[in-house]
Amino acid sequence: MIPTSKRLARTLIAAGAVAVMPAMAHAESPKTDVLSLSASATAEVTRDLLQLRFSTTREGKEAAAVQNELKQALDAALTEARKIAKPGQVELQAGNLSVYPRYSQARPGSGGSPQITGWQGSVELLVQGRDMDAISRLSGRIQTLSIANVSYGLSREAREKAEGEVVSQAIASYKARAAAYAQQFGYLGFRIGEVSVNSDQPSPVMMAAAPRFKAMAVADEALPVESGKATVTVNVSGNVVMTK
Repeated sequence: MIPTSKRLARTLIAAGAVAVMPAMAHAESPKTDVLSLSASATAEVTRDLLQLRFSTTREGKEAAAVQNELKQALDAALTEARKIAKPGQVELQAGNLSVYPRYSQARPGSGGSPQITGWQGSVELLVQGRDMDAISRLSGRIQTLSIANVSYGLSREAREKAEGEVVSQAIASYKARAAAYAQQFGYLGFRIGEVSVNSDQPSPVMMAAAPRFKAMAVADEALPVESGKATVTVNVSGNVVMTK
């Protein structure tokens, strides 16, 4: 016969197990008062960065001669560009200088391999910055390279300033939507849960170099500049807990 004390202990353990089960089931049940939400705000900002990519090609019988001509063309362009270089306003970057062989086509059935008939190479120079007026005038003074393309962008300072102005709008919109939805669902209010704030990076706008851009070196004219506007967007997303 089982003693009374042991029977009582087993009874209490069984009762405790029964009491824990509904509590666990309640903890695992999904919350029905959490609302996923997102909001955004945008602003249009004038692009304040101009980038010109200059380039040229040379070809000849000897690789060293082609390379030397490319270096001379780049050096002459850098001499002009350095006159307006200024940290934060006009930055220079020598691009790729490459020289590669040209091959003849082997005659069908001859069994021979293609032969090197000459060499061809190219070189680039990037000029970019916020002083658009100085950079546009430089385009007419560089004689040894042609403009390959033109692109406009937004500086980090201009982007961060725009983000600072629109982030408060995005957050205010997020809160307003949270309050409106909570009311429509029959709740009295809400509290902010996990939230993330991020911004879209405006992509630079590139323009192919028109023939008239390439002729400006001869005409010694400044490049016409029309940067246009970039859109800065701040996104706020997360969840809010609706409260009774």
